[in-house]
Amino acid sequence: MATHYTKEHEWIRAEGGEAIVGISSYAQDQIGDIVFVELPEVGNQLKKGDIAAVVESVKAASEVYAPADGEVIAINEALADDPGLVNRESDGDGWFFRIRLADNNAATDGMMDDSAYKAHLADLD
Repeated sequence: MATHYTKEHEWIRAEGGEAIVGISSYAQDQIGDIVFVELPEVGNQLKKGDIAAVVESVKAASEVYAPADGEVIAINEALADDPGLVNRESDGDGWFFRIRLADNNAATDGMMDDSAYKAHLADLD
């Protein structure tokens, strides 16, 4: 399952009409120590670019945007008790939500693969 990234540092892993969404290691590092995560409700319909979640750190609150159109079918309930999981495992167990994609074929259009995202990060420094 390939990972794709947005310029806003969300990642998506799509497979079989569904996708898992989270934020990149770079994003969690910029946010700092995460103390609370507000996740979308199961059943919410999201459009690409919609605010899907909010991450609060000791520094500030940051918005997480939907990287693709779809319906929220699951949330990572572990984040309610342990929001720091995003800091420790942003690319794995620190995922935010799972969506049923509205258009599986277009889900990652315009997104970066791993090498393009690394190049994007190098341009930011």
